[in-house]
Amino acid sequence: MTTRRSRPARTAGSYLVLTVLALVFVAPIAYLVIGSFKPSSEVIDGVGGFVPRDLSLDNYTGMLGRFASPATGYFADFFFTSLLVTVCVVAFGLLVNSMAAYALARLQWVGRNAVMLGVVALTILPFEAIAVPLFYALNDHRNTYYIQILPFVASAFSIYLFYSFFIGLPKETEEAARLDGAGVWRTYLQIIVPMSKPVFATVAILSFLTTWGSFLWPVMMIDQPQKRPLPLAIAVFQGQPPYDWGQIFAFGVLMVLPVLVVFLLFQRWFVQSLASSGLKG
Repeated sequence: MTTRRSRPARTAGSYLVLTVLALVFVAPIAYLVIGSFKPSSEVIDGVGGFVPRDLSLDNYTGMLGRFASPATGYFADFFFTSLLVTVCVVAFGLLVNSMAAYALARLQWVGRNAVMLGVVALTILPFEAIAVPLFYALNDHRNTYYIQILPFVASAFSIYLFYSFFIGLPKETEEAARLDGAGVWRTYLQIIVPMSKPVFATVAILSFLTTWGSFLWPVMMIDQPQKRPLPLAIAVFQGQPPYDWGQIFAFGVLMVLPVLVVFLLFQRWFVQSLASSGLKG
């Protein structure tokens, strides 16, 4: 009886803790969104910043109006650069990294274990460790779109995620496909890829977040306003007078919105991937 009576209390306590945690994580986003519609004098107002009053679109129109010449760049160019770079890195990365992981997980070839060991070692190497040598090696390609894409297509971490998922897939399905005459490419495209939607969604989300928020590499390689991605553009915008926090918040909302949309689109597979990884562990 004591156990049965304590279950509702435990459930209520769990929901209470989860609600508090949710509010903690949602609060900064709510503060950002509400502040983007308020006058700048009322934005940085402590707890009062959560109170929605005197709302208008002036911050958005004012922010877009400050990017109205080649010298300052255009917001549409910043958004296009971030979108192009992110889509290319995610799309090509899914293809390249998944194929590399499949070759490591399923194909037999000389040196496979050594390559896998190298991939694992590279997962702990931060980008900052190779940023300066990479800068000098690619300095002649500054202020281009492809220089923001190519260094990040292949990812040791993404390869490892794919490998961890592929190695846990049942081999019987692949063996049956081979008996039916399917080659390596057909097996990969028609068997492995449809079975691996959760890990593809996980890698896509993580790659999207990393690329969309990339700052260090653009700072080093991009100095033309037309080629700036959004993180670099908002950093430049924040440091230029007149300082208008309402407009900075409006810029931040337009920068965060695509991230929320992508996560909402792929969250089901993302959660499924985390759940399946937990079950395997």
